Amino acid sequence: TTSIMSVRLGINGFGRIGRLVARSALLSGKAELLAINEPFMSPDYLAYLFKYDSVHGKWKGDVKVEGNTLVVDGKKIQLFAETDPSKISWGAEGADYICESTGVFTNKPKASLHLEGGAKRVIISAPPKDDVPMFVMGVNH
Repeated sequence: TTSIMSVRLGINGFGRIGRLVARSALLSGKAELLAINEPFMSPDYLAYLFKYDSVHGKWKGDVKVEGNTLVVDGKKIQLFAETDPSKISWGAEGADYICESTGVFTNKPKASLHLEGGAKRVIISAPPKDDVPMFVMGVNH
C-alpha cells in the first residue's frame, strides 16, 4: 500500500476564497493548514469570520485565538499580518504550497515573492494576469 502525503498549505488572504480553502483543507484530511497571512483584520475577527460563515454556516468545532495562532479543533495555525509576501516565513512554518487568494499577486513576478519566504509552489486563485498556466478542474485538467 502507498500512503498519500498531505499537502502542507499556507493561505495568503483570508477573504471569501481563503476561508473556503481553509475549511476545505481542514475537512479533507488531505491537507495540513499551517499558516495564514491576513494583514487587514485582527486575529479575533479572522477567527469570527471563519467560525460564522454566512454561506457555509457555523464551523461545528472549536475555534479560538491564542496570541498569533488560530486554533481550530486543537490544530494550531500560525497567523501573519504581512503586506509583502517575501516577508512571510512560509518555510519556517513548513508550508510548501501557498494559496494566493488576495487577488493582488496575480502574475508570476508578484506570486513568486512567496518563494522568497520558503514556499515551494504558489497557487493563484484568481485568473493570472500573464502567461502563468490556468487550470480549471474538469475543463483542462
